[in-house]
Amino acid sequence: MSVKHPILAITGSSGAGTTTVMRSFQHIFRREKIRAQILEGDSFHRYNRAEMREEMQRRDQPAEQVFSHFGPEANLLDELENLFRDYGARGGGKVRKYVHDDAEAAEHGVPAGHFTEWKDMQEGSELLFYEGLHGGYADHRIDIASHVDLLVGVVPIINLEWIQKLHRDQIQRGYSQEAVMDTILRRMPDYVHHITPQFSRTHVNFQRVPTVDTSNPFIAKDIPSLDESMVVIRFADPHGIDFPYLLAMLHDSWMSRPNTLVVPGGKMGLAMQLILTPMILRLMDLKRRAS
Repeated sequence: MSVKHPILAITGSSGAGTTTVMRSFQHIFRREKIRAQILEGDSFHRYNRAEMREEMQRRDQPAEQVFSHFGPEANLLDELENLFRDYGARGGGKVRKYVHDDAEAAEHGVPAGHFTEWKDMQEGSELLFYEGLHGGYADHRIDIASHVDLLVGVVPIINLEWIQKLHRDQIQRGYSQEAVMDTILRRMPDYVHHITPQFSRTHVNFQRVPTVDTSNPFIAKDIPSLDESMVVIRFADPHGIDFPYLLAMLHDSWMSRPNTLVVPGGKMGLAMQLILTPMILRLMDLKRRAS
């Protein structure tokens, strides 16, 4: 952690809704005029799209079928920790971008599914903002979570996460349902061992729980909307959280435990703004005092 160069991170699996939280952070940065260096977790994958496909085919044996982007082998986690350490020490480091589609390819001059070259990040950022799979990762050798000043988890209940992934991959990416189900099954061991432990290291978790039947996610025709959901918000340390204010501002909300707030899904964005803004401003105040 670093007072002078704070690091914020969202951790959650693909299809979990981290993009929604990312937008909330970006609104805060824009409103509070905070210069943030944005870092996408995909840029620390070990393989480009074609290489990952080849590597998965090479590992297509029963003992190797747990290989996925959720696990450390498919990612450059040493480099990610080094970047967090460098940024915390001096406010800089080397970054690159993973090019997702043709629009980004035209912008960056790199084919879709490939990475741009590593380069020094632009000077003058006030904080580093990471969104991806491994912002809270730690094992016997690597401890990325220890460098993060504000770690936010986004973790819908598993059936909802599967529904979101099924719809995204089938509709937006053209995959068959069988292919998506194979991906879910293949990466489940990595999800259990490397993704879920991160949610015990977060400062705040946002977990969306649908209020409609999702018992069979593989036949769901629609993704449950925010209005068909509740959001369970868990604080690792409830001290300093103004719960009476939050309950007054977020109507129809309640506390299920001393450190847990439950809000209507439609108020998720407002809840994020109310909760995260003072946390970020506190980090910025500490930064200015240290400078």
